[in-house]
Amino acid sequence: MFTIIDRYIVRTFLGYFVGGLLVFVSLFLAIDFMSHFSKFSVSTSVLVSYYLYLMPGVVYQMLPVACLIGTVFTISTLHRNNELVALFSAGMSLARISAPILVMVTLISAAAFWASDRLLPSLTQKKNYLYYVEIKKKPGLYSMVKTNKIWYRSKNILFNIKTLNPDTRRAQGITLYYFDKFWNLIQLISAREVTLKEDTWSLTNGTVTLFTQESSFPLTQSFKEKTIVMDEEIADLQSSAENTDVLRLRDLAGFIRKNKEAGLDTLRYEVDYHAKFGFAFAAFVMSILGIPFSLGGVRSGSKVRNIAMCVGVAFLYWTFYSSFLNLGRYGQVPPILAAWVPNLSMVGLSMLLLLRLKR
Repeated sequence: MFTIIDRYIVRTFLGYFVGGLLVFVSLFLAIDFMSHFSKFSVSTSVLVSYYLYLMPGVVYQMLPVACLIGTVFTISTLHRNNELVALFSAGMSLARISAPILVMVTLISAAAFWASDRLLPSLTQKKNYLYYVEIKKKPGLYSMVKTNKIWYRSKNILFNIKTLNPDTRRAQGITLYYFDKFWNLIQLISAREVTLKEDTWSLTNGTVTLFTQESSFPLTQSFKEKTIVMDEEIADLQSSAENTDVLRLRDLAGFIRKNKEAGLDTLRYEVDYHAKFGFAFAAFVMSILGIPFSLGGVRSGSKVRNIAMCVGVAFLYWTFYSSFLNLGRYGQVPPILAAWVPNLSMVGLSMLLLLRLKR
């Protein structure tokens, strides 16, 4: 049951939370606009639609930082106004004072997690379509995962990739369909593994099938190694291969299961699956980590100091979190540990700092 003091703390937190969210989302959108659209000729309607589809994802990404700002500024304000001292004198501990803040952070995180699984995948698909088809004018790079396939188009070539790891520039289970100018199938190449080197792709353990008018049966020949030249740049394929954002959790789990049954590498997708759960706790972890930092040197500091501290805490967390995700994608740690060790470590650090405060 919330008391008058709890409601006061919640109102203060929500004010700083909303303000921080608006500032960081605005900064992100402004930087994104200046860095991406200065070289494209895009109509206003397409640009507005693109950012309408992009904004919910940006808000979701910025929620942990906004929660951190709300936590730090709320407790710092209470401390600066001597309200924290009064609450301590009334017998309230720092944990009790922080409880309404952490409850709000938990509710915000739960709602955001639900929206990220139910709403964001379809919005991301629409955003990707506008970016690759309407803005970059490269419809062949527009891709989305459907069941267990990733499709691309390069001029008169269609190719299907079952799994693609843009970090290692390797793919598994590729099939290329070559068509003539009348869109008649003339050649089919399939391979178990592919190494992508700019516009040169090295295929291993596959077959080549030719379809000719002179023969009523296609001609098939096996190969151990084969090199082909593609027009798509690896950088473009890397950017369009970040496809787990368009999948709900159950769809991603099914995608992983089917590819595992086919003997394909699913390590990157497993890390992304667990990271969806791990990120849902990021706001709570960053908020609880910000509590002990918000009590140090408040009287001699200012709001600028608080902002700098929030940026420092956020940078510390994201560096640690991103590093472990990369270790997981390269197989150095199990996927579940890659997503959860940073959260557990940061919570442990915050608990240690809070115990040292003895409040």
